[in-house]
Amino acid sequence: MPRPSLSFSNRQRGVAVDRPLRDLIRACCQEALLQEAVPFACAISLSFVSPQEIRALNAAARGVDAVTDVLSFPLEEFEGGIPQGYRPPLRPLPLGDIVLCLARAAEQAGEYGHSFARECGFLTVHALLHLLGYDHETPQQEQIMLEKQERVLSALGLERG
Repeated sequence: MPRPSLSFSNRQRGVAVDRPLRDLIRACCQEALLQEAVPFACAISLSFVSPQEIRALNAAARGVDAVTDVLSFPLEEFEGGIPQGYRPPLRPLPLGDIVLCLARAAEQAGEYGHSFARECGFLTVHALLHLLGYDHETPQQEQIMLEKQERVLSALGLERG
C-alpha cells in the first residue's frame, strides 16, 4: 500500500501544529486508505485555518455562515469509495483538500470529553471519507461513515473516552 503524499499549510496561530499532530494526521490518512483498500498513491492537501477563515469558507462553499470543524473539497466525484479497478489518470492521484479548524477541534474535544488527538483524528478521517465519495445525507450513509471512522480510529488506539 503506497503512503499518501500529504502537504500541510498552517494559516492560523491559535493552536500549535507540531510534528506529533502532523504524524497523527498522516497515520489517520494512511490507515483510512489502507482500510478502503486504495491500491495506488494519493495526494491530499491539508490546511489548518482560524475560526474566521473556516466560517468564510463554509459560507462560500455551503451557504452556511457559521464556524465549522472541518471542510473537504474533493477533486474527483467518487460515490461511496473508489470503484474497484479504477485507474487514476495521475499518480499520485490528487484526492482534494481538507481544511481543519484546530481551535474548533480543541473546543469539541472538551465538549465530548475526549482527547484533542482523538478529535483531530476523527475529523481527518471524516473529511478523507468525503474525499473518497462517502456522505451522510441519509441515516444509512451516516451509519456507514461512523462505522468506518471508528474502525480507523480504533486501529490507531484513538477510541472514545
